[in-house]
Amino acid sequence: MVAVAVAGSLAMSGWTWTTKPLGPKFAFLDPLAGIGRVFSKHQLLDAIKASLLALVLGTIGAAWLKAHAMDFAGVLALPLPAAIAASGGAIAGGLGFLILALAAFAAVDVPLQKGLHAARLKMSHQELKQEHKELEGNAEIKTKVRTRMREMTKRRMMAAVPKADLVVMNPTHYAVALKYDDKTMAAPRVVAKGADLLALRIRDVAKESSVPVLDAPVLARALYAHAELDREIPTRLFAAVAQVLAYVYQLRSALAGKAAMPDELPALDVPAELDPHAATFTPALAARRSI
Repeated sequence: MVAVAVAGSLAMSGWTWTTKPLGPKFAFLDPLAGIGRVFSKHQLLDAIKASLLALVLGTIGAAWLKAHAMDFAGVLALPLPAAIAASGGAIAGGLGFLILALAAFAAVDVPLQKGLHAARLKMSHQELKQEHKELEGNAEIKTKVRTRMREMTKRRMMAAVPKADLVVMNPTHYAVALKYDDKTMAAPRVVAKGADLLALRIRDVAKESSVPVLDAPVLARALYAHAELDREIPTRLFAAVAQVLAYVYQLRSALAGKAAMPDELPALDVPAELDPHAATFTPALAARRSI
């Protein structure tokens, strides 16, 4: 029976070597907590199960003893060695029936215990929400963080506009500020961009800082849709941006009296598929848009 008990424990939970169960547990000495455990649903189920098992084993044992009562009475007339052998064989047969009963009980109890254990591990709706908050973060806090990050990005962009070389507009819906330094940059870089009210704010800051503002709707739309903040412009827009930079440099030279005043801004070489308002534009070509 000890072997069956050990085998059943290993079958349910596997081999776990620990001395923790040997340590004292003073919490079990609390009478109030003990009363709660005695009248708990789990304890009541265990009590019913133990009572049922005792009833089944007692019934089997009583039936077996009743059936072999005459055999045990006859043992008294046998010599001692024969009496011991006969008694041992009879008792072994009775224990065999008890072991079979225990095995049948375990076949029912093991799935039941696993089901109850799984039910105890299930979380309530509130626990699921709390776990989601702990894993993903509080939604309100995440919203505040995103709002704070957007504000910081806006302030950083506004601080970078006075240092830009030019601002390309559309003429009020989009604004993109570009910066280029041939000594430190491989290509022009977007230092600020925005739409609607933010575009107007970029334009006003640029004018206050004497940064040229050019109306180039197609290029402004393409840069806003495909260029990322603080990144170099897409390679397919190099030619168009080079045209506007050359125009701005010539205009500055003219204002300084070093060159003739340039004509109007020439038609820019912007691929039609990069223009969000063109018929050939597809959403798959659009990059992530900033705030």
